[in-house]
Amino acid sequence: MHDRHHFAVALQWTGNRGEGTATYRAYGRDHRIHAAGKRHEIEGSSDRVFRGDADRWNPEEMVIAALSQCHMLSYLHVAATNGVVVVDYHDEATGTLQQEGDGGRLIEATLRPVVTLAAHHDEGDARRAEQLHHRASELCFIANSVNFSVHHEPTTVIEGAVPELA
Repeated sequence: MHDRHHFAVALQWTGNRGEGTATYRAYGRDHRIHAAGKRHEIEGSSDRVFRGDADRWNPEEMVIAALSQCHMLSYLHVAATNGVVVVDYHDEATGTLQQEGDGGRLIEATLRPVVTLAAHHDEGDARRAEQLHHRASELCFIANSVNFSVHHEPTTVIEGAVPELA
């Protein structure tokens, strides 16, 4: 399939404190992101280290969140098409920004999905489920769009199974 899909978002800066950008410290980094048909806005800012509001999402967090979401959605797809029944999925994703001169870039992200399989699965299914992360990564639109490494450290558990002692 070679269809193109277009997405549109709108951004409104809300950080004018009365002086605009008269000085670097005069303005806030706050903004709102919205899209037609969406009931909820995303309240954004820059990271606190860049004079932003720590209570709001920063662009770097949104990129990492998009990678995590995309991998999860791709993983659930490949699990369903391979007969693997996932009953829970959560991820603790991280990313690293490297400052370079006046700019910088994200240099890596690590996804740590914990996937729980339905109780009727066995250890062989769990190994197969872990291998499906590779295919999910290949299918993830966002991971295919970034120019930095996206690592995966998956954990698979079976619902109701007693964890082994280390």
